Amino acid sequence: MAQQNIVIIINAAPHGSERCTSGLRVAGALAARADVARLHILLMSDATVAALPHQKDNAGNLIQTLVQELASADNASVHMCRNCALARGLIDLPLIEGVTVATLSELGDWVAAADKVITF
Repeated sequence: MAQQNIVIIINAAPHGSERCTSGLRVAGALAARADVARLHILLMSDATVAALPHQKDNAGNLIQTLVQELASADNASVHMCRNCALARGLIDLPLIEGVTVATLSELGDWVAAADKVITF
């Protein structure tokens, strides 16, 4: 199996649709694969809220659990877009453990090195 580097960009808010939750679940499935060497998940736009503790999706499921599992995976990392967080007043709030703030420059590096880029 060839090792893959994958970037997942999630733009959708954790509330209002299932796209954010679906993106996190797909990321979890990919992180569990032996052929995924590196998985970067970037929460952008309204998805940045998913980096905050105690967020729930429309069904009442804790988003935090999905994010924590990804942030603690050996081959995955979860990031929140700095510009998006600044625009929403989230930059100084406590984040789920393991989530880091990333820049668009870093995203550019990840995309340039990626075998696949998936968006939600």
